[in-house]
Amino acid sequence: MNIGILGAGQLGRMLALAGYPLDFDFVFLDPATEACAAPLGEHIHADYDDEHALAEFCVSVDVATYEFENVPAKTAEYVASRIPLLPAPVALTVGQDRLSEKSLFDRLSIPVPRYMPVATREALELAVRSIGLPAVLKTRRLGYDGKGQAVLRAPEDLDAAWAKLGSQPLILEAFVPFETELSCLAVRGREGQMAYYPVVENVHRDGILRTATPRPEHPLQAAAEEYARRVTEHLGYVGVLAFEFFVSGGRLFANEIAPRVHNSGHWSIEGAETSQFENHLRAISGLPLGSTALRGHSAMVNFIGDAPANADMAAIPGVHIHHYGKTPKPQRKVGHATVTAASADELTDRLQRLEALVRAVEG
Repeated sequence: MNIGILGAGQLGRMLALAGYPLDFDFVFLDPATEACAAPLGEHIHADYDDEHALAEFCVSVDVATYEFENVPAKTAEYVASRIPLLPAPVALTVGQDRLSEKSLFDRLSIPVPRYMPVATREALELAVRSIGLPAVLKTRRLGYDGKGQAVLRAPEDLDAAWAKLGSQPLILEAFVPFETELSCLAVRGREGQMAYYPVVENVHRDGILRTATPRPEHPLQAAAEEYARRVTEHLGYVGVLAFEFFVSGGRLFANEIAPRVHNSGHWSIEGAETSQFENHLRAISGLPLGSTALRGHSAMVNFIGDAPANADMAAIPGVHIHHYGKTPKPQRKVGHATVTAASADELTDRLQRLEALVRAVEG
């Protein structure tokens, strides 16, 4: 089977690595000259609005998917009108707009922080009076890894936030004093079958995910699964969906969804019976879903900006290294490692050793 992927970044790269043992071949469409997934398949080097290139893409593959949620809506609609595109474009439409996301969560009775759309400076004042401070002002579209948002803690913060973000549609959200951040990775097959990975505890710094650790038997696992089920069934979703939550007062509050494989699930390559990447491919190709059971204790550590030396990391037992083929650059995800262990204490020790190496490289 030939599988098309809109985008050719590291997620596309890992999808291809998971797909070759299943005898899948890959075609990527991406405007980047040095797209890191390109060596793993055919690379159609073109803009997403190039209809000639899109037509070539569609006749080359049996089914298509995407590896990031900012694929233009017209591109998704063009592809979906010619071949199966999974998940369907409606998932992109929702995932690309924070107001659409929050509105969907409301309709599905999924708890969310209070929010209001903001289109003008006056509307920002009204939203702050209604929601209160602290609050977070966010762009409705294109924000990622902490970009496109500003925390408002006092009335004096409004002018600077508006100067930074006010040229585009915005949303103001109440600040959630969360204890932890969790994500739930769910996968839904073509016939509606569902599978869930254990919820993952995420640690961010400077808005970028640093570590992700599966938490089996977490008391909020059932709630996270239920909320993910509501969203995937409502959207007729096929594939892996990541649902990010804040935990506050023992409850889940929905933050956002990512309609694709997700950074917080990278540990599953070595840490689960079936990785999120293989399960996404199984879902969109119509194969039975694989087991999401854990193989032991594991966690994921991102390499931001640069990666430690392979020799240093390989000296730590249970460390599995994944480079993305990207040029080192500040604040850029250039790779990750999965740390595996037979016990929680052993995992903690190995994780601390790896994180020390990562911090030394980040400076």
